[in-house]
Amino acid sequence: MQSRNVCPFLRKDDDICDVGHGYISPSDVKMMVSFCNCRYSECAKFQELAERYPARAAYAQPTPRQPLFRPAPQAAATLATAAGPSPGPPEVAPFKVKWPLPYHVSFLTSQYKENPNPLKEASMATQTAVKNKGWTVALAGLGVNLALGILYAYSMLKGDIAKLFDGAGDPYAFACLSFALSMIVGGKLQDKAGPRLTAILGGLLVGAGFLVCSQTSSYWGWVLGFGVLAGFGFGFGYSAATPPALKWFPSAKTGLIAGIVVAGFGIAPVYLAPLAKYLLASYGLHSTMMILGIAFIAIVCGMAMFISNPPAGFTAEEGGATAAKKSSVADKTPMEILREGRFYTLWTTYFIGAGAGLMVIGSIAGLAKKSMGEMAFIAVIMMSIGNAAGRVVAGVLSDKIGRANTLLIMLVFQAALMFAGISVVGGESANAILVTLLASFIGFNYGTNLSLFPSFAKDYWGSKNYGLNYGILFSAWGVGAFVLVKASAALSAKFGGFTVPLAVAGTMLLVGAMLSLSLRPKKAAVAVEVPATAGLEEEDLAFQRAND
Repeated sequence: MQSRNVCPFLRKDDDICDVGHGYISPSDVKMMVSFCNCRYSECAKFQELAERYPARAAYAQPTPRQPLFRPAPQAAATLATAAGPSPGPPEVAPFKVKWPLPYHVSFLTSQYKENPNPLKEASMATQTAVKNKGWTVALAGLGVNLALGILYAYSMLKGDIAKLFDGAGDPYAFACLSFALSMIVGGKLQDKAGPRLTAILGGLLVGAGFLVCSQTSSYWGWVLGFGVLAGFGFGFGYSAATPPALKWFPSAKTGLIAGIVVAGFGIAPVYLAPLAKYLLASYGLHSTMMILGIAFIAIVCGMAMFISNPPAGFTAEEGGATAAKKSSVADKTPMEILREGRFYTLWTTYFIGAGAGLMVIGSIAGLAKKSMGEMAFIAVIMMSIGNAAGRVVAGVLSDKIGRANTLLIMLVFQAALMFAGISVVGGESANAILVTLLASFIGFNYGTNLSLFPSFAKDYWGSKNYGLNYGILFSAWGVGAFVLVKASAALSAKFGGFTVPLAVAGTMLLVGAMLSLSLRPKKAAVAVEVPATAGLEEEDLAFQRAND
């Protein structure tokens, strides 16, 4: 048998030899052990240790190499003759050093064992890789709504439109109605074809509507351009902004994300009101509509490129299996939600909350002009800031205390503001500061509706058909805008002033607050101790009663 020298530092006082310290693969371990058993004198570490421990290095003795198995005596001679000189040391010799071979072997083999749920593992990896994309989608949706919020700045255009024809408010009313109807179509389209295509169509429709208005001075031309084409564009763009953003985030952030995305629609008049005033003064109404139309096509279509749904299998729930179980909700179809009494409660409260707010928002510029003159746009801007703030604040608050509780608070607060507004605008000369504060708070409370009801839709009916389901619920906004704005104008014309519309709106809001009480989750039933006889069979109970 051929002998090989074994390094005297191998297996003895392992701490002084750190050749294999740190992460090494199993193949590295094989190579090093073979090297230490054969050519340790070539190791730079051995030379260093030999200088530090000369006495131990002197004890290096030839050690016979043991074969991995011992053949039978008759076969040994035959094998030795046939094989010739020994090929060298065994590939792996028994050893016990600090190199973590057992750990690494266990780790590597665990990666190759049969995976009982490969789809779930792949889904988790995908979820981690794309998690941050949700904020990109949410901010893109915010950008789309910042452009489409020109609807709330219509009052800045209304004066110039009135010079063209009578009924200058009708294009706005038709736009609100088209907006609501197109939310259903747009919601269905974004569920099937995706939010990106839907948002692009929305931008093209809004731009086309504004370009039509820039080329006509007729009543029906503006109804077609602003009321129908732009109205449908508003609905398509709006329906494509919120649903995909909510799908990227867990249920605990539904209110926050919905508030951020829809805040763009509310805050838009802050920049659009002064911009429209400047463009009207510099270029006139028709050129202003052309400039805005071209700009909206570019902005909305550009932002749409960043909007997308999560990949298949993506789940945004956080907090482990228990949290996911609590937050999960069955996905329901439109026919299923229409059979729920809860849907009609939501629809009615949405109709009241949004319609009552729009009664004031549509007339705030006229009310402010009586006390603020040319500075009336400041009241419009403050109302817009309140509108956007209400959406975010209500979203965050509803994540903390619940949607129904938040809705109840906001409806009661809005009713109080309506009754307080009677004294503010009822006099001959309204105070400018009070009018501005009233506009800000009413805008705030109105904005809460646009954050709470999208969250209600996801909480109650899931996210699979969210676009279409919320589109159906959003019809309450359109009908409320069309009916209550018209009713407000009729009441103001009949009774003079804005006192009666405010009183009617306040009363309706109190009715909505009472309806919202039914949306509050029921308290869990108190556990009742079950009698010991509950587990007995029917015959046993009869026998027990007979013996009593």
